[in-house]
Amino acid sequence: MRSRLTVETPLGMVVLVAGERAVEELRLPGDTLEEAVPERRTPLLCRAEKELQEYFRGERRDFDLPLAPAGTPFQQRVWQELCRIPYGRTASYGEIARRIGLPESSRAVGQANHRNPIPILIPCHRVIAAHGALGGYGGGLDIKIRLLKLEGTPMEVLPGTQTVKILS
Repeated sequence: MRSRLTVETPLGMVVLVAGERAVEELRLPGDTLEEAVPERRTPLLCRAEKELQEYFRGERRDFDLPLAPAGTPFQQRVWQELCRIPYGRTASYGEIARRIGLPESSRAVGQANHRNPIPILIPCHRVIAAHGALGGYGGGLDIKIRLLKLEGTPMEVLPGTQTVKILS
């Protein structure tokens, strides 16, 4: 049986959804669940809440939770690779494509990244466009910037624009 837990974070209210054995979704502020899932404080969801709070306090760099995101085999490969991007670091869509052995699939990597059902825990915010530009983010660029700043990722706003560039 799936359960959800609404958690207050510095980003706003997020919703964690888990089955019996693994976290399946994390909904960022403004996202809605497409199905009715009962609110329950299960041991797994309480553990996920604790790890999220530790992350936002700067006390946790890696999550130690069982994750079960629903997706295609290609999406699963991309999401596994996202989990290998270290805290405070970034990788481009093209780098991820090369790492999974499909160097011509950077656009498909972008689509898989966008469909990540467990953002933050699967750190899709660490993926950027070529040449260091931020690219997009399902939760909005403001949230992506806040997560990258939390992790100490060096960046700058390009003069005369609202474009953010990641510094190497």
